[in-house]
Amino acid sequence: MSEQIPGVMPKRELYFVFGALMLGMLLAALDSTIVSTALPTIVGDLHGANHLSWVVVAYLLASTVSTPLWGKLGDLHGRKVYFQAAIIIFLVGSMLCGLASNMITLILFRALQGLGGGGLMVGAQAIVADIVPPRDRGRYSGFFGAVFGASVVIGPLLGGFIVEYWSWRWIFFVNVPVGIVALIVTAAVLPGAGARVHHVIDYLGIVTLTIAASGLILFTSLGGTSFAWASPGSIGLLVAGVIFTVIFIMAERRSSEPIIAPHLFANRVFSSASAIGFVVGFAMYGAITFLPLYFQDVRGASPTSSGLRLLPMMVGLFAASIITGQLVARGWKYRPFPIAGTAIMTVGLGFFATIGVSTSSVKIAAYMVILGAGIGLVMQILVTAVQNAVDTSDIGAATAGANFFRSIGGSFGTAIFGALYTNELAHRYATDVGSGALQKGFPLPSHWTPNLLKSEPVNELFVVLREIAGSIRSAYLWAIPVGVLAVFLSLTLPEIKLRASMHPIADEIPLSNADPLA
Repeated sequence: MSEQIPGVMPKRELYFVFGALMLGMLLAALDSTIVSTALPTIVGDLHGANHLSWVVVAYLLASTVSTPLWGKLGDLHGRKVYFQAAIIIFLVGSMLCGLASNMITLILFRALQGLGGGGLMVGAQAIVADIVPPRDRGRYSGFFGAVFGASVVIGPLLGGFIVEYWSWRWIFFVNVPVGIVALIVTAAVLPGAGARVHHVIDYLGIVTLTIAASGLILFTSLGGTSFAWASPGSIGLLVAGVIFTVIFIMAERRSSEPIIAPHLFANRVFSSASAIGFVVGFAMYGAITFLPLYFQDVRGASPTSSGLRLLPMMVGLFAASIITGQLVARGWKYRPFPIAGTAIMTVGLGFFATIGVSTSSVKIAAYMVILGAGIGLVMQILVTAVQNAVDTSDIGAATAGANFFRSIGGSFGTAIFGALYTNELAHRYATDVGSGALQKGFPLPSHWTPNLLKSEPVNELFVVLREIAGSIRSAYLWAIPVGVLAVFLSLTLPEIKLRASMHPIADEIPLSNADPLA
């Protein structure tokens, strides 16, 4: 007789479902980063350099804005059908991306792929919340956190490898067999929805959230690159994002079944975890952005090699996430882990604020392990805490909300730290040209590529490498206060005893009486 998860399903079936969910989440997470190292090749093949950033932004935008909708639909009608729908949409988008003949169609198909990716991310986490009690959830959700974090690291590596040895089109085609396996397993093993109940779809909330999130993400992603920060285009996106955010909040207060229910923000665990996730996403994505740049421009590594050099961060993140999940499943309180994790993450950011042209590879690897471990202690434990603190009818919406704020934070972090780096580099370049360290005809920083830099005289190359390393160092210095803010926010996270069953128990401590310092 197979061992049974209390009130849910045999463990053997659970392992099959969990494996399929991990595959789905891995696909969605990887496709947000795997394209980065392939972009130069894609642009050269499809001839669309002026649309380059949209290949990444289209996926990020569609994935982020659709996440709350997927979560709410799963709450209303059952998660199985929507998770499978997300797989199908993702696979169709992937196949179409691989067949794209020009940049415009690739961008449109990337948006379709991102729409499915948003459902995969929130669906996998919410399904685990449906079939595993909170007290046992840590040992499973720890792997989710590890997969998500590791995908941020290995995505550029895998993308570079595929482009170097096959074709950029296989970045999308490889999703198909993996997605089909996930679809078959979930169809065969995952429990279906219960009785269908009539619900009202919050169309106004869907539209206003989409416009609000789109405006803010496009402002942070394209500002300073496609548009100048003070240009009418950038200001228009920001204003539209803010206005429709206000309209969305007003609409949700009046909706009978809102996409992100306002009462969730009265839940201290949800509001605290969302704030922590936003700031951690802000720091994490901002920090990771500069590592491939450092390895390729300063150290002269190839795209594949620069991805390989990120493996120490993956090791630290993977180990910390899994160990955290196991300890929480064995009865440890979850609150200390985000506190320790944000502190360790801040220390890692501080170490990276010391790197230079000649920093040893051993030191950089150690810094990456520290930074990865800090992120791993935080990422998935926040989702477990949120799922435990809300009513079962709100699990999908709460999970989607936590992911939504982390994704928005990541978008802001990438854009703002990128702008800080660009401005610092321009200042250093102007100073060196003015002092004669660089000739006045030396190419502008916007034209620098690893191949171009290798062709320059040694004395000028050293000046440029010093400029790049110094600008990266300055960006990490700005990241340290963000990390400190994350530490303070983590102190606000209440400790609520993890439930041993799938439903709240009568003697559980109410949120309003929970001691945040417990």
